[in-house]
Amino acid sequence: MPVAGLERKTNPQLVELILELRQVAASQQSDLWSDIADRLEKPNRLWAQVNLDRLGVALQQNEIALVPGKVLSTGTPTRGIKVAAVNFSENARAKIQQVGGQCLTLRELAKMAPKGKGVRIVA
Repeated sequence: MPVAGLERKTNPQLVELILELRQVAASQQSDLWSDIADRLEKPNRLWAQVNLDRLGVALQQNEIALVPGKVLSTGTPTRGIKVAAVNFSENARAKIQQVGGQCLTLRELAKMAPKGKGVRIVA
């Protein structure tokens, strides 16, 4: 059964992720996950690319960054941060983990925070 907007996606894991996020959005009545699913349905070239230096500035204490795209390695986090993204560059992942941070998948974050509480979109 084709879903509007997903017929042009060729990555079956991405299609599955988008459908899962839509299910979480509907079951939890969460606009956050619906918004992220909408962003991921757009062409990859329109997805966010966020550098580490921007994450440290954008987050408050105890917030989790949600990047609907890729985390890049420019900059160095000054504290352990939790970041969920579609993808991480190898250097960005290493830098986050070096300072005690955590790199999450969107699925993991959706299970941890199904209502989106404590999550900030950084795009």
